[in-house]
Amino acid sequence: MHRRENGTGRLSYLGARWMRGVEWPTLCLLAVCYGLWMLGTTAAAEVWLPLGMAMVTFSTALHSSLTHEALHGHPFRSRWANAALVFPALTLVVPYLRFKDTHLAHHRDSILTDPYDDPESNYCDPKIWRALPGWWRAVLRVNNTLAGRMLIGPALGTVAFTLADLRRMRAGDRRVLLGYAQHLPAVAVVLWWVAAVGQMPGWAFGLSVYAALAVLKIRTFLEHRAHEDARGRTVVIEDRGVLALIFLNNNLHVVHHMHAAVPWYRLPELYRGNRARYLSRNGGYRYRSYGEVLRRYLLTAKDPVPHPLWPR
Repeated sequence: MHRRENGTGRLSYLGARWMRGVEWPTLCLLAVCYGLWMLGTTAAAEVWLPLGMAMVTFSTALHSSLTHEALHGHPFRSRWANAALVFPALTLVVPYLRFKDTHLAHHRDSILTDPYDDPESNYCDPKIWRALPGWWRAVLRVNNTLAGRMLIGPALGTVAFTLADLRRMRAGDRRVLLGYAQHLPAVAVVLWWVAAVGQMPGWAFGLSVYAALAVLKIRTFLEHRAHEDARGRTVVIEDRGVLALIFLNNNLHVVHHMHAAVPWYRLPELYRGNRARYLSRNGGYRYRSYGEVLRRYLLTAKDPVPHPLWPR
């Protein structure tokens, strides 16, 4: 009996220790996210389709941000548990494993904006740029405005990313192949729900997913700039509105890059307590809000498509 009580006590201790390691704000927000998505694809869409579409757009964009948290080690210490939590591919594109590999590679600040080594760079090698046909350069110029990035950016980005991965798979990259093998059931479970349970037409669901990807393009539009100093390449947008919630405070992007292991809900406190330090570090690369970004760059390119400092 004494031995059994010790064993029970040990299990209770381990359970309590595990529970203390859980980041509950992230876990609770994930539950809300899935709840909104399921409600949006069913009852809300049946009552009023635009409401359901808005809920799917919001929850899909939020899920992408929560996926970003998962690959950075939240809310659990186990990478397998984190991956399982965000398993359904609500955006339908970019396999989780590919997102993880490319994004963690992007976190090497020394390569930020590099047209070749930074997987998330929107800049082009000037030599490649000069060789492009005029119509393609025109498309890329449109894509370099915020309106263009939102309207055609999701399609362009998905096609470019997928084609690059197809080349890697043909070259024998098994890691990329594994990513897409895991992605198929993650997409299948989403499509099954929409077809078998959902009350939303397929076209409306597809449009909602595209709208979510367009919202995410607002965040990535000017996260990084060409700058001689790697420290000066990462932005701060001091926004506290709905977009900051959807992006899980990743608008404070330099704070995230400096403290990638810190969960989303602690980033504003870090920034408020050390604002001068962060703005000094990134050379004052700052905007007051996404409203300011919208006013300045909706129809105007912030940067040229060819990297202005390449080759360094």
